[in-house]
Amino acid sequence: MKLDKDDNNYIYYIVGKNIRKQRKLKGWTQRQLSEKCNFSDHFIADLENETFKTCSLNSLYHISKVMEVPIKEFFEEINENDLKKK
Repeated sequence: MKLDKDDNNYIYYIVGKNIRKQRKLKGWTQRQLSEKCNFSDHFIADLENETFKTCSLNSLYHISKVMEVPIKEFFEEINENDLKKK
């Protein structure tokens, strides 16, 4: 699904795709990430799967610490071709 940058849900799309990208780079499943973060499997799946689940900055910060990835990485523009390679 491709969203226009003017869509209010665009930021959730970007953040979710970047969390997924970083998780896959680590070789983790959604379940592994959810367990490490002490979040539900559904929460992680919703973040990654374009359901536009809102989350707090505190939650994103916690995910970034667990993944050892700077939180700013979650807000960077995503290259769709990178996602297809993973």
